[in-house]
Amino acid sequence: MADARGVWKDGEAIAQSSIDRRFKGGVMNVKPIRICVMVCSLAVVWHPLQGLAQQNSDASKTVQHAPVERDGQHDFDFEIGTWKTHLRRLLHPLTGSTTWVEYDGTSVVRKIWDGRANLVELEADGPEGHFEGLNLRLYNPQSRQWSLNFANGNDGTLSQPTIGEFKDGRGEFFDQETVHGRAVLVRFVIADITANSCRFEQAFSADGGKTWEVNWMATDTRVEDGSGKSQPTSAEPDGQHDFDFEFGSWKIHLKRLLHPLTGSTTWVEFDGTSLTQKVWNGRAELEEFETDSPAAGHIEGLTLRLYNPQSHQWSLYWANSKDGTIVPPQIGQYKNGHGEFYGQDTLNGKAIFIRFVWSNTTTNTPHFEQSFSEDRGRTWEVNWITDQTRVQ
Repeated sequence: MADARGVWKDGEAIAQSSIDRRFKGGVMNVKPIRICVMVCSLAVVWHPLQGLAQQNSDASKTVQHAPVERDGQHDFDFEIGTWKTHLRRLLHPLTGSTTWVEYDGTSVVRKIWDGRANLVELEADGPEGHFEGLNLRLYNPQSRQWSLNFANGNDGTLSQPTIGEFKDGRGEFFDQETVHGRAVLVRFVIADITANSCRFEQAFSADGGKTWEVNWMATDTRVEDGSGKSQPTSAEPDGQHDFDFEFGSWKIHLKRLLHPLTGSTTWVEFDGTSLTQKVWNGRAELEEFETDSPAAGHIEGLTLRLYNPQSHQWSLYWANSKDGTIVPPQIGQYKNGHGEFYGQDTLNGKAIFIRFVWSNTTTNTPHFEQSFSEDRGRTWEVNWITDQTRVQ
C-alpha cells in the first residue's frame, strides 16, 4: 500500500477524532389522578369493541412502508472522461466588484472505486495566468452524501470539503469558509447535466444563506477522442518527483498491530494489490489499494499525495471507502531517498503524533511503516508495516 491512517476494526478505519454524541433523557414521574382514572375507565367500558373494530379496519386498509433512501454512489458517472472547460471567475468576491476574468482549458475525470469516488484534473489559462487544480470526490455510503475536496497546484493542499448530494439531476454541496477574515457559507452547484455538457457554479453568502453571490461559473463540453488531456509542463525543482518510484502496479503484504498503544503484541496480516497513477505530471499522485485478511476482513482505500512547490513538502491524504472521508494529512519530505511525514490525531481520546516512513524507494520492493507516539515524539510504536513488490 499506501499510507495507513487511523485504527482499523473489522477492516474499517475508525477516525479517532470523531465526536460521540449522546442524548440524555429524563423520566417524568406522573402522580395518578383519581378523576382521570374514573373517566378513562368509563370510556373503556362504553366503546371497547367499537374502537378495536375501527383500529383493525384501519390497519387492514393501510400498510406502512419505510421510505427507501436513494443510493447516489454513481451520481458522477456522467462526468467520467475528457472535457473542454470555459470558466469565469469573479475577481474580488463579496466586495461589490463586478470584474470577471475568463479562462479556457481542459478537465479530465477518472473513476475510482468503481464510481464511488472520482478525481478531476483541471488546467486552464486566461488573462490572470495559468490555473491548475484537482477535485477528489468521495462518496459516503452511510450518509449517502458526497464530499468534494479541492486542491490548487500552487500550494498542494486540500481545502475544506464541500458536502452534499444530487436531487432530481441537480447537485448541491455546502461548507463554511473564511473570506476577508469573515466566516461565509459556500455553495457549489452542478446543473444542466447532459451526456455531453454540464455547468458548475460556486457562490458565497455573507448573511447566513439569505442571499448568494456567484463567483465562479464553468461550462464543460465533452471531448470524445480524449485529445484534451493536459500536456507536460516545465520541470520544477526540489522534490516534486520524489514519489515517482510509486507509479505502476504492486503486490502488497501488510501487517497491522491490532490494538496500538495498549501493550498489545497481536498482529494481523493482509495481502492485496495497489495501483498508483500520476497527477499533475508527477507533482501529485493517486494510489488505490485493496487488500484482504482472513482474520480482519477487507480494506479498500486511497492516498492522494500533493506536492507544495513553496514549502517543497508533500501532504499525504488518506481515505477509506467505508466512510468516504479524508483524514488530516501527514506532511514531510524526502532526504537521501528516505521519506518522513508527520501529523497529529487522537487515539482513545488522547492526542498522539503520527509518523510515516518510506525506505528502499530505489528498489522494486519499497517499504512503508506507520508509528504512533504518545510522549510527543520521544518514543514511537510501529503499528503498520507494508512491503510492496512491483508487478512488471
